[in-house]
Amino acid sequence: MLYALTEIEVRYQETDQMGVVYHGNYATWFEVARTDYIRKLGLDYMEMEQQGVVSPVTELNIQYKKSVGYPEKVTIKTWVSRFSRLRSRYEYEIYNTQGTLVTTGYTDNVLITKDSGKPVRLDKAFPNWYDVYRHIDECNKSGETREVKEPNH
Repeated sequence: MLYALTEIEVRYQETDQMGVVYHGNYATWFEVARTDYIRKLGLDYMEMEQQGVVSPVTELNIQYKKSVGYPEKVTIKTWVSRFSRLRSRYEYEIYNTQGTLVTTGYTDNVLITKDSGKPVRLDKAFPNWYDVYRHIDECNKSGETREVKEPNH
């Protein structure tokens, strides 16, 4: 597994009347962490958008294990657990400052054209992305685990 760690500082506005992070903010945190992970892999999501391709979330799964409040900081561990030419699953684990696992989840993302919504094959449209994700898949199968910290050009 090639993973990235992303730190997020809880903002007061993200909390509800109980003083804990409102559940809807976790989807945003997953997006922030996913974008950071992609950047640390040396890939550029804007490259896709400039070519008229987007990658919407088709499934979102979140399991809340422990609440998080203001002004805590959390670290999100993100990785690709599986992928195909059309779909990727990003997994997330959120830890509090004590290192306790507080939330887990995943998103499934697909590639489609922005204008027509037609599926796009990763290997055909973005072979550099496909090569990176294939390498990640090989690491997953071999049991290799390491953090990706900076773009890997």
